[in-house]
Amino acid sequence: MEGPGFRKYVAIVGKRNVGKSSFMNRLLGQEISIVSEVAGTTTDPVFKSMELRPLGPVTFVDTPGLDDVGYLGKLRVERARKILYRVDAAILVVDDMPGEYEDSIAELLRSMDIPFMVVVNKEDLLGSKAWELKKNYESKYHVAVLVVSAKTGKGMESVGDTLKKIIPDEEEIPFLSDLIDGGDLVVLVVPIDLGAPKGRLIMPQVHGIREVLDAEALALVVKERELRYALKNIGMKPKLVVTDSQSITKVISDIPEDVNVTTFSILETRYRGDLLYSIESLKAIEELEDGDKVVIMEACTHRPLTEDIGRVKIPRWLVNHTGAQLEFKVIAGREFPDAEEVEDARLIIHCGGCVINRNAMMKRVKMAKRLGIPMVNYGVIICYLHGVIDRAIKVFNLDVKV
Repeated sequence: MEGPGFRKYVAIVGKRNVGKSSFMNRLLGQEISIVSEVAGTTTDPVFKSMELRPLGPVTFVDTPGLDDVGYLGKLRVERARKILYRVDAAILVVDDMPGEYEDSIAELLRSMDIPFMVVVNKEDLLGSKAWELKKNYESKYHVAVLVVSAKTGKGMESVGDTLKKIIPDEEEIPFLSDLIDGGDLVVLVVPIDLGAPKGRLIMPQVHGIREVLDAEALALVVKERELRYALKNIGMKPKLVVTDSQSITKVISDIPEDVNVTTFSILETRYRGDLLYSIESLKAIEELEDGDKVVIMEACTHRPLTEDIGRVKIPRWLVNHTGAQLEFKVIAGREFPDAEEVEDARLIIHCGGCVINRNAMMKRVKMAKRLGIPMVNYGVIICYLHGVIDRAIKVFNLDVKV
């Protein structure tokens, strides 16, 4: 699976006119970013995806200079900073000794736990000075430093190897394979409703089926209305039942009490985010009061349905549960919002995040924790509001009380 949720994102940052766009163009072998002698030519982040060995699928983001000035410059800088919440690493492009701007960028990247490397550009113009700069940056920032020339291509072949070294391997967390053994029966309950894409299954469902097969187990895929009939006639007790969160109460009523059950969304938050923090955040629900702000956050953008799960159903269930008049704000898209957009929220409710990778989701979790905002997953809060959370998380053997 090499969709957008599984590729690495690398930001190219630095002052204006240090050759960020030229560097990106040379790296990609294409004229993607506009190049000019005029400082501040790049006004918005430019995205370009490629296969970079040995790193694999990667999207490079050419950002405006972080030293841009003026009102529009400030807006460009803020947009560039917002991009950093989703990247896995950064390349700081320089052509002079480290100064105030380079120090501030390095400090920003480190404060966000973003690994970075330094590229001394314009070797063709700097000559021996480029190697002097390399020594200075290595001693000051203690990071990998490459000397390159975007004009001639010198040193560019080492970029992929260096990125591979500085980007930490993502923690390998199974989707569901650790919950089953070979030969087990796993029932996947897949509702086909208005929200289901025509002609295909959504990513969590495909992911679940694939891991069941990889574990040498048996996958039985049914709609919720056929579950009881399927279990009665197959003659084999399931080891695990996984369902859409909205069908959890019906599914639980149709399966034996000793059968483990959970939801695709809960599996997603374990796989991509922090399931324990999501569960611990549930206590914030009982503290909500009139006027409190609740942020509904989605990693993707989609056309809202009449009975949209995140924008309609969950808010309705939450209001019914708390009895409070709450203020809801929806934030959708892969870019994480500025802290100012969520810092006054009493609760963040996040989708499963199937279109982003674990690194990107964990950046959102870390920001929520840094701001002291509880953050729950769609599936977790749905099960909680319907009184079945204990049953839905029992399979994980977590040391947590709901």
